[in-house]
Amino acid sequence: MTEPILKMRGVAVESDETDSDEIIIEMKKIEKHFGSVIALSGVSLDLIAGECHCLLGDNGAGKSTFIKTMSGVYKPSKGEIIFEGKPMNFARPRDAIAAGIATVYQDLAMIPLMSVARNFFMGNEPTRKVAGISFFDHKTANEITMKKMKKMGINLRSPDQAVGTLSGGERQTVAIARAVHFGAKLLILDEPTSALGVRQTANVLATVDKVRNQGIGVVFITHNVRHAMAVGDRFTVLNRGQTLGTANRGEITAEELQNMMAGGEELATFEGSPDV
Repeated sequence: MTEPILKMRGVAVESDETDSDEIIIEMKKIEKHFGSVIALSGVSLDLIAGECHCLLGDNGAGKSTFIKTMSGVYKPSKGEIIFEGKPMNFARPRDAIAAGIATVYQDLAMIPLMSVARNFFMGNEPTRKVAGISFFDHKTANEITMKKMKKMGINLRSPDQAVGTLSGGERQTVAIARAVHFGAKLLILDEPTSALGVRQTANVLATVDKVRNQGIGVVFITHNVRHAMAVGDRFTVLNRGQTLGTANRGEITAEELQNMMAGGEELATFEGSPDV
């Protein structure tokens, strides 16, 4: 990745030191047009196996449009997607899922009154046959659910408890564990901590760390700089559908990221005004 450059303390830092053998996905100069509206204008990003790459930007920066392009919801108007070294043209989200790209959106796509195990296997239910008729295999589903959730640091009272009884952070962990179990190579997390309290946020960030340590690439979308700095290995900033830059951990401070996202110079001027 050679285009995005961040200038910190007078030094230009380019994030082009990645090993091409480890790159899971490359999004090259992606553009997305909705009629005359240009939502994305040449956005580039790559992701390495076992890396958490944070995509930051204020509301309307283009984050959601970009990840929907990555996950097959939208087709890019221009640009190229390279997945595991091969050009990809996802016709629908199912194609991206089959390739190993899983997205956890803010609504989590769960049914609160259904059990944790049922939500975990929704659409991919294990079955057993009795007299030639297939039935949902409760025992297998329950055992796998308990095992996978424990691996993520969540000790459920029972796999049969309704998912709606879990905290927001625990529900996020269920969605993440589900994606990992079904073979995700790339996990996209859309604002996973936006509506969570401090403790729940800590649980989700710990889960992201566990996923990364399994060699899965994580794209972490957020507008919260502190959360990004807690887990991120690289940081890409979007503004009005364009890439402002990419930097590695240690090359940029939280204050610098915040300034790039939200116009720090203007904010500083406003806060320092004697008329305020």
